[in-house]
Amino acid sequence: MNENRPPPDWVGDVSVGVDAWTRRSSAPGTAAPPPDTVAQVPEADPEAVARKILLDQLTGQARTRKELADKLAAKNVPGDLAARLLDRFEEVGLIDDEAFARAWIASRGATRSDVGRRLAKRALAQELHRKGVANEVAREALDEIDPDDEAAAARGLVRAKLRSVERVDDVKATRRLVGMLARKGYGSGLAFAVVREELANAGREAVDEE
Repeated sequence: MNENRPPPDWVGDVSVGVDAWTRRSSAPGTAAPPPDTVAQVPEADPEAVARKILLDQLTGQARTRKELADKLAAKNVPGDLAARLLDRFEEVGLIDDEAFARAWIASRGATRSDVGRRLAKRALAQELHRKGVANEVAREALDEIDPDDEAAAARGLVRAKLRSVERVDDVKATRRLVGMLARKGYGSGLAFAVVREELANAGREAVDEE
């Protein structure tokens, strides 16, 4: 390398250096810089994007209108476009809060195969409310629950827990079993009646502390 060679006249001046590089790149036989492919990508259609969001959310799982509306809002989909698409999805049956409520009750309520996770009407109503199901729609679906099924579910819960209270006295056993049913959404009247019946069947006595 010749250290005595004078530096280019653009050294120290960025703008002059850029001009020099540009002139070289445009010279014959010099490859041109690659095109800006990002600028050539067409802007996505907002409706197509929103529709894909909805279809992705509904793949393999039913959802309520409110859940889908919240998802669109989180993705900054304009409100008028979201409402129009949600209306259309309801028209074709892809969104059905009534069907959702019935399916949710079947999976979480008295007929659930997993006894330990069965919930009573009150707890189911709270869950449907959080899902955005209208109170009237939820009430109609909950009214279809057979009271005998709900009582049977409560008995199943108590029977599954009886072994856990074998070593405590009747007062504590009653309190724990009734409390367990209360957390599942069962009213105090039904809860105590079921606990009293099941403890009696086990040769014990439920103690009403009231």
